[in-house]
Amino acid sequence: MRYSWWEFGFYLVVLMFVLFMQINEYSLFLIVGVVVVTILVAFIKHVFYPLVFDKRIDRLESFLSKQQNTPGTYIIYVLANRLDDEVELVMEQIMQKYKRRTTQAQFKAAYGLYRKDMFAIRQAVPHIGLSDYRTYYETILLLEDGKSEDARERLQSIKKQWMRSTLLAGIELKAENRDTAIQHAHEALNSSRGVNRYVLYKEYERVLPEVVGHIS
Repeated sequence: MRYSWWEFGFYLVVLMFVLFMQINEYSLFLIVGVVVVTILVAFIKHVFYPLVFDKRIDRLESFLSKQQNTPGTYIIYVLANRLDDEVELVMEQIMQKYKRRTTQAQFKAAYGLYRKDMFAIRQAVPHIGLSDYRTYYETILLLEDGKSEDARERLQSIKKQWMRSTLLAGIELKAENRDTAIQHAHEALNSSRGVNRYVLYKEYERVLPEVVGHIS
């Protein structure tokens, strides 16, 4: 993980401050508080922000590519880049690490979509706890069954804009309405952040390159 000079300076100052407090016998509560706040700042900067808020594709790629020791995050990079030689191994690691059925279901649905295995998605969907994600995959199944109008109606209950626009782009692309698909794809990218934006970028890079030509 790369650190800028100002970050190095910040952590050095915190270290010196903690040493100063110890030498001068400040309360343990205050010392622990400073350490906890520093750890929290580091976590937000280096983990939470890229996962949820970052919009720079190069930074997201750098972050995700270094997550081999965190399979639940690294799988995003593997699936987005279609690394067939790694995906099964990472999925095995995920199934061993995460035992809750609802957590496994989300990964299984994503892996099923990657393999275009609708049966796997159907099996996973009932166990997905988050309603928007469950509806997202239900809409994909309707679309796969040729029920595009039902799919359009189903996706309206999804609260996340990027999800709705992503599905609409897929529906229009399947119907060979490329211009409309591009419009919805732009909406999806513009309303997404963090790893969701990265996944969309990599997908549109393959199927709708016109959408990502100006994005870096």
